[in-house]
Amino acid sequence: MPPGDATLRVSEIFHSIQGESTRAGLPTTFVRLTGCPLRCVWCDTEYAFTGGEAMSVAAIMDRIEAIGCRTVCVTGGEPLAQKASLTLLASLCDAGYSVSLETSGALDISQVPECVSCIVDLKAPGSGEIDRNLWTNLDHLTRSDELKLVLASEADYNWAKSVVVTRHLAERCPLLFSPVPGRLDAAQLAGWILRDQLPVRLQLQLHKFIWPGERGR
Repeated sequence: MPPGDATLRVSEIFHSIQGESTRAGLPTTFVRLTGCPLRCVWCDTEYAFTGGEAMSVAAIMDRIEAIGCRTVCVTGGEPLAQKASLTLLASLCDAGYSVSLETSGALDISQVPECVSCIVDLKAPGSGEIDRNLWTNLDHLTRSDELKLVLASEADYNWAKSVVVTRHLAERCPLLFSPVPGRLDAAQLAGWILRDQLPVRLQLQLHKFIWPGERGR
């Protein structure tokens, strides 16, 4: 099937400021795909589980081109739950965009084009989805990828610290530790990171400070 004929279900396409990863602060076009096989207890994009609009990859590319931003983030939901997402990612790379993919880490990233920066969300115990972590994904990470660990408690932090140390994750790619809003105080998480001298980056969701309570940011 030609790339332009592949179809995806899209929740929304919008232009905003990237709020997460080492790209935080960059103007970015977001393509949020519909559907996710996980149900993390603190998910903030449940509206993307269902609905959306069926769009061809060609139509998505036209929408992105019309926005005019050269940095694109494909997110969800869980983008890799739709096989045609790989076609979209390849098309974006071929068109010269700087592309990142936000994925849960529960689905195989081995087929993602090398030019895409994978932002892999490794699930801590408090998420309720720790058993969905596909640990073989770690073998496919490069320095251009990133691992995000969202933490809701000290127990989550201790688990994450153990994983970082025992699996030598800092040698693979940049690491991001994020507190769940309302569940874990950012200053407390920062203190633990400093105390333990972990080679990680504290990450807060920048867009939620700029546009509190707004969807699609």
